[in-house]
Amino acid sequence: MKTYIIDLAKYVYGKVNRQKGTLRNRLVNGYSPGGDAQFNIDTVAENAVLQYIAERKEPIVLYTEDCGLRLFGENPQYILIIDPIDGTRPAAAGLEMSCISIALAKYKNNAKIKDIEYALLMEFKTGNYMYSDVFTESICFEGYQNELPNLSQVTDINNMFWSFEFNGHPSQLMINAYGHLIDKSANNGGVFIFNSASYSISRIITGQMDAYVDIGNRLLKDNPELLKEFQKVGNGRVLHLFPYDIAASVFLAKKAGVIITDAYGNSLDDTLLTDLSYNNQQSCIAASNKQLHRKLLEQINWGLNEK
Repeated sequence: MKTYIIDLAKYVYGKVNRQKGTLRNRLVNGYSPGGDAQFNIDTVAENAVLQYIAERKEPIVLYTEDCGLRLFGENPQYILIIDPIDGTRPAAAGLEMSCISIALAKYKNNAKIKDIEYALLMEFKTGNYMYSDVFTESICFEGYQNELPNLSQVTDINNMFWSFEFNGHPSQLMINAYGHLIDKSANNGGVFIFNSASYSISRIITGQMDAYVDIGNRLLKDNPELLKEFQKVGNGRVLHLFPYDIAASVFLAKKAGVIITDAYGNSLDDTLLTDLSYNNQQSCIAASNKQLHRKLLEQINWGLNEK
């Protein structure tokens, strides 16, 4: 399955790479089953996935952001969890912060992140990829100058390079929660919004970033009265971390030694792979080391009125 997954990523990369960065691909042509806006470039990537699987004729179950669950062939052993473009907006603009995310697990009812056996992230800007599976302790990679993983040892909030999420997240709630961390780190460190969970987490593996934070789902679970606020900025839906957003990146991060949990500090292992409900959507705090991860959990303002 390793060759199958890598070849699939390269196939989609080839199709998307011819299309990204054009004004036409910045047009919204609908919404995914989860409610996220779908751009024309998403259609190119989704169609490429379907074409590859149809041509290879491998019995498999496919689950993607746009197409949902689809069966190919008879008696499939595996389910593919694919986000054909994680980072649609950067890809549509021709920027680098996007990748194809592929995770593969044994096909069964209620498969979870802990059931993943193969995972790959490939960047659309460069074609660089990182891959691993349950049969090896290392990460295979192509195109990166340094060995992977290449985790930083930054433990000081003031010096950390980190990214966080705004899409589908009321901005005032986010600023209340970690505006003080932005102020601390924006000058002596670096603060980024990539609009791609997979890309953000992968930058910790490469050593370019120290942490990634997406706390929206915890805020909603702690404060159910905020549901309308999140729906207001999500076109009527809750847009937190869907399973296909993080399935491959969580597997690879854990393999790399990244400390990655939900925003409560709990494992993401029991996240269902095909459930898009906001109860199954996730929050995430990922850091290159335990000390930084602990500081983020401790220093984020979790109360709505905290300053």
